[in-house]
Amino acid sequence: MPDIKEFQPGLPSWADLASPDVDESAEFSGALFGWEANEPDNTEETGGYRMIVKDGKQVAGLAPIMNEGQPPSWNTYIAVSDAGETTEKVKEAGGDVIVEPMDILDYGRMAFFADPTGAAFGVWQAKEHHGADVVSEPGAVAWHQANTRDPEKAEEFYKAVFGWETDKIDTGGADYWEFQLDGKSVGGMFRMGDDFPDEVPGHWIVYFAVEDADAATEKAKEGGATVRVEPFDNEAGRFAILTDPHGAAFAVINQGGGSVAGSADDEDDESDPDDESDPDTEDDRDDDKAEDDDSEERS
Repeated sequence: MPDIKEFQPGLPSWADLASPDVDESAEFSGALFGWEANEPDNTEETGGYRMIVKDGKQVAGLAPIMNEGQPPSWNTYIAVSDAGETTEKVKEAGGDVIVEPMDILDYGRMAFFADPTGAAFGVWQAKEHHGADVVSEPGAVAWHQANTRDPEKAEEFYKAVFGWETDKIDTGGADYWEFQLDGKSVGGMFRMGDDFPDEVPGHWIVYFAVEDADAATEKAKEGGATVRVEPFDNEAGRFAILTDPHGAAFAVINQGGGSVAGSADDEDDESDPDDESDPDTEDDRDDDKAEDDDSEERS
């Protein structure tokens, strides 16, 4: 896939990790994905935020936890043309504003929200920093998924805010939907069952592409990760769900799906509901996955 220069508003453009120890997180993720997360020169201005690079291309971010009680987590960011306008839409649609729109130097403008079901996410209004340089390649983001107890409410919210449509996937069991915008895949939505503890809110989880899900899982375990769902196959490929040594949940998958973070300059890469874009669309999907996504204790 060619390098991305711009993301269409309404599609995921970035992901970052909030960590209690960025050095340890950089070491863990570097060993697992081959990332580099060098400390920036302007630490005071950036708050210690690091750009994660793979083969010279930016793939994600790494930030120290800023607020007391904030859990370690991977965060999804949606590209928008106007963060302020999006904030008003979020309020009107019943979402909560966690961080009001704010400028991040000359890189862009961000805001952070929670949808009405509790799933937290961010938006990014690009300036100098457009988002990820690559997606759906080994070591890069491959998929974003919202886990929620009330998909009907979440569907209404995301349609009002971003114009997303949903396509119900027949899994033969688990309730799963694909978010779409202008025919492009945005991400997935999974209904959380009673096997999720009551204290676990709705949340987004980020999938990373790898060449071998089994090997990546073993490597993650060696680095101190906990395996929540052992590698298994479905129509999207082979994937596993883990938590890093600090408890932040993420997934690895050996077949990233096409335009899962579709860029504005990737016009021909349109979604097909029957393609291999959806990590949770197989009827033999292990029910343990639902139990273990709860490890992503997003606020």
